[in-house]
Amino acid sequence: MDFNFTSEQDMLRDTVAKLVAQQYDFDTRRKVAKSEAGWRPEMWSQFAELGLLGASFTEAEGGFGSGPIEAMIISEEFGKGLVIEPYLQTVVIGGNFFRHGGTDAQKEEHIAGIIGGETRFAFAYSEPKSRYDLHDVATTAKKDGAGYTLNGHKAVVIGAPFATHLIVTARTSGGQRDTGGISVFIVPKGAKGVTTRDYPTVDGLRASEVYFENVSVGADAVIGKVDGGLPLVEKVVDNAIAALCAEAVGCFKVLNEATISYAKQRKQFGQPIANFQVLQHRMVDMFMAAEQATSMTFMVTLKLDESDKARKMAASAAKVQAGKAGKLVSQDAVQIHGGMGMTDELNVGHFFKRVTMIESQFGNTDWHLRRYTELANG
Repeated sequence: MDFNFTSEQDMLRDTVAKLVAQQYDFDTRRKVAKSEAGWRPEMWSQFAELGLLGASFTEAEGGFGSGPIEAMIISEEFGKGLVIEPYLQTVVIGGNFFRHGGTDAQKEEHIAGIIGGETRFAFAYSEPKSRYDLHDVATTAKKDGAGYTLNGHKAVVIGAPFATHLIVTARTSGGQRDTGGISVFIVPKGAKGVTTRDYPTVDGLRASEVYFENVSVGADAVIGKVDGGLPLVEKVVDNAIAALCAEAVGCFKVLNEATISYAKQRKQFGQPIANFQVLQHRMVDMFMAAEQATSMTFMVTLKLDESDKARKMAASAAKVQAGKAGKLVSQDAVQIHGGMGMTDELNVGHFFKRVTMIESQFGNTDWHLRRYTELANG
């Protein structure tokens, strides 16, 4: 199998890497994360102008690329800069909902909005008691004439403070944990009855608690099948997991480079600590863990369009490896840096926080190990 990137994909990586290096240095990122807005709208506009928001859409969809590989490249480079803007939520999650479940009218309206930078999405799926189970949905959508009325509470909706629209999972029939009876809706964030409580997350992003009180939407707000939305949600989330793993790989590379550089400079007993064999072994383990995570990220990205079982197994396997690698790489990076490793002034602690959050997003290591085992034995 050929793992070489095309010349266009190499150019895309170079473009994103240059942008991150020039516009997303560590001090700038810290200031943006602590600002009142929590992001830079002008940076989002620059992403659109450079074609980054359309790079993972096909030409038929109005984009400039082909799909998941471009999303992987961009996510990895964004991971190196700890980019805050909602690329995952809007392009990967929002884009794939329309790509795999949207009507022609929805695709025409919303994919164009994503590529142009005018439309930003946040995925409101998690609830206070749902943990990682995508089918545990208490938010309801009752039939109301030709449309629906939504009521419920969605928790930790990443990117919601920046969003123009929400993609919401709601129960249109059945019990709270039934796999059937789930539907997916597009809801304008400014719709009557939608209220939010915004807050920063530990890794420098922004999230919201989102409340729906008698929110009315039309029948054209449904993405995919009524009562049969769970397979679509699972497919989109597996695409998001692949992009998250790529972002984690970008974080690992920065952590490894920073640790090696520090170990060569920091002296103990009259010599650089990089000369100590026990630390050399640990840094080799860090490198190997990052390389294994990279390989698994390639694997899941290439399997996103295969059968549901193959895709799910690949996503879980990659998430498990990224979770294990994240724990080893980030914790060892902090320990080798010593006490300064967790200070706010050093980038290592910020990457540690982001990698830790990635491990828990869309299912932690234990949850995906269990899902993989169940699928393998099923």
